[in-house]
Amino acid sequence: MIKFIETVILILKVQLMEINSITEKIIGCAIEVHKQLGPGMLESAYEECLYYELTSAGLQIERQKAVPVVYKEVKLDCGYRIDLLVENAIVVELKVADGFNPVHEAQILTYMKFAEKKTGLLINFNVTLLKNGIKRYVRW
Repeated sequence: MIKFIETVILILKVQLMEINSITEKIIGCAIEVHKQLGPGMLESAYEECLYYELTSAGLQIERQKAVPVVYKEVKLDCGYRIDLLVENAIVVELKVADGFNPVHEAQILTYMKFAEKKTGLLINFNVTLLKNGIKRYVRW
């Protein structure tokens, strides 16, 4: 039994290392986009450029991925879309806003829940320094 628990812990550590590596790449690509464009563009422009950078980095990306709402065990298509789903593991939600507000956080956490993903990045490109516009979320 102890060997089994040690194996599970090792697998979880490897998965966490992989997720951390992917989020580092995503953040690096987002910084590159922000460096090139700066603040003040439309969200769709940042999405297009970030998609280009992420695919150039060899990552698998799904854009505008539909997320059904699960209500009483029924999946309903209500038009919700994840901006970018990276490596089928990380939800990336892009914003161009004066700052983060509770609705942004609720949105990404809801997408993570319904998409059954544990990690998400909320990236606001409308900042002078991008590191001030990035929040990481983890659900367990």
